[in-house]
Amino acid sequence: MITRRLILAGAAALTFAGSASAEDWKTKYPEITFAAIPAENGSGVTERYGPFINYLSKELGVKVTLRVANDYAALIEGQRAGNIHIGYYGPASFARARLTGVKTDAFVIDVNSDGSKGYYSVFYVLAKSPYQKIEDLKGKNLGLVDPNSTSGNNMPRFKLNAMGIDPDAYFSKVVFTGSHENAVLALAQGTVDVAANWWNADDDSNLTRMLNKGMVKSPDGAVMKKEDFRIIVKSDLIINSPYAYLSDLPEDMKAAIKKAFIDAATKDPEAFKKLSDGKNKPWEPVANDDYNKTIELIKFVDNLRKKAS
Repeated sequence: MITRRLILAGAAALTFAGSASAEDWKTKYPEITFAAIPAENGSGVTERYGPFINYLSKELGVKVTLRVANDYAALIEGQRAGNIHIGYYGPASFARARLTGVKTDAFVIDVNSDGSKGYYSVFYVLAKSPYQKIEDLKGKNLGLVDPNSTSGNNMPRFKLNAMGIDPDAYFSKVVFTGSHENAVLALAQGTVDVAANWWNADDDSNLTRMLNKGMVKSPDGAVMKKEDFRIIVKSDLIINSPYAYLSDLPEDMKAAIKKAFIDAATKDPEAFKKLSDGKNKPWEPVANDDYNKTIELIKFVDNLRKKAS
């Protein structure tokens, strides 16, 4: 005979089991590492992510440490080694991680202010320059971002190939600047004549975020404005960046991490807004398969490199 006492006892046992399970992963992972690469300078990344890291620590009940990775390769290798539990990837770097056997799973995706989940790669030139199209830049210097950057290398090469252009032969020099921020600065300072970067909308891009902080100056020290730059090429839509955690983390730990991210915009709106200067909508769930087209993109770029070598 099932009694009320037995039902209550069973419910209590389930509650205890769930609590014990949570304690198990927290005992095994008393500290977890979250990593992002510097789309801006290192101190800027720390300032941007600091409040969110504090929120995440409080929400998960374990210490979360921010690591500013040197580049996408460092993020990929950090997850491969198991030293980075959660990583903020670009689409191509996540695809590269998956393609090279890193056991990592995308769990949420950035969502733009208009609800879309994609962005673009653009080529910028200075507005005062005579360059109106790529054909005007033969023999000039091209600024790219990082070999594993989607908007800063893979998509630009894909787009140029569609135009019949091999960048390494067409331009006088192809420079990897190391970050999206550095690519803009290289263009502003005249180190390169054209630079690739990411762009969401006219009022939301890496360039506008830098301009809003007064970070972009001409060689004479004058603070530059959006009107000082011109877009001459815009790519097809690229799927937005994912956050990814290690595949072999405990399932209840992964569920807690995912829930903390999805709840962030409601539970700590100021910390969430700081990540995108208030431009993004709350994160939404995403899966590895959503990046299959990006894997095909980097395979394409890899084949281009093999043909060129």
